Amino acid sequence: MTALIATDLDRTMIFSRAASGFSTALEERKNALEERLSSPSVLLGSPSVLPGSPSAVEEPVCVEMYDGAPLSYMTRGSVEALTALAASTPVIPTTTRTRAQFERIDLPGGPFRHAVVSNGGRILRDGENDDAWRTALESRVAGTSATVEELHADLRRRVDDSWVRSTRVADDLFVYLVVDLDRQPTDFIDEWRSWCTPRGWSVSQQGRKIYAMPDGVTKSAAVAHIRGRLVDDGTLDADSPVFAAGDGRLDADLLTYADAAIRPAHGELHDSGWTPPGLTVTAASGIEAGAEILAWFADRARSHSSSLHNPDPALAEK
Repeated sequence: MTALIATDLDRTMIFSRAASGFSTALEERKNALEERLSSPSVLLGSPSVLPGSPSAVEEPVCVEMYDGAPLSYMTRGSVEALTALAASTPVIPTTTRTRAQFERIDLPGGPFRHAVVSNGGRILRDGENDDAWRTALESRVAGTSATVEELHADLRRRVDDSWVRSTRVADDLFVYLVVDLDRQPTDFIDEWRSWCTPRGWSVSQQGRKIYAMPDGVTKSAAVAHIRGRLVDDGTLDADSPVFAAGDGRLDADLLTYADAAIRPAHGELHDSGWTPPGLTVTAASGIEAGAEILAWFADRARSHSSSLHNPDPALAEK
């Protein structure tokens, strides 16, 4: 049987223009081209488009629009790779986005049978809420964490408009705020985390967004639940492996849960040096890391399938 793949989306599979690194790469290639063209060794009659020239670089593909403007991108190769991967292997998009935010994305390979949104706060099955999962999760959270109202009230006492652009309670479950990084107090995360932790909440920062999440709301728990169902219905074997990818603190539990995992060479986990044994880290960063992750997924899935069809002869003799 096949493997199961669970992947974070933002800054792992899809990227904003700023987070993609595309503009920086284009500028570097432009500078390199200008140096080559100014060299005496460049001959007349050279082709008008040289390898590495800006016009030879493919623009990334927009996969999300917001308020009529492009928001998120993938490389063309990544679009093709994810489409091919999803056609042969169960893929679970796994995101901290709410359902509405997730549904803005035109994710290649869809529609997906399962998706994890709200960081595990909701499971979508064929595009519909899994109400039983949500009810059970709310019961667990109520027994282990302070209420979202209590947490939000404390947050409002700590922040002001000089550095916070907005605060939100998402999906009636967790809180996030959008900040001005240049003005954010350097001690805010540590101080708020010290208040949240004993009350059953975790704090994570990913770029301009800071999240507070109940401890019982995790991507790994939701993926494990889906995996169990896929084993029950025969889609997976009991020993089918899980391969996962993610870049942020809220992905750490998923990467630890997986049988093998990869993270990009950027993001919150990279900045903190989080590299447990067995974790693969991409060579590339930015949007090219997404392409590298998809190649890794495809190789892992292919290797697993090959091992099933071509078992070790030594083991077969036993």
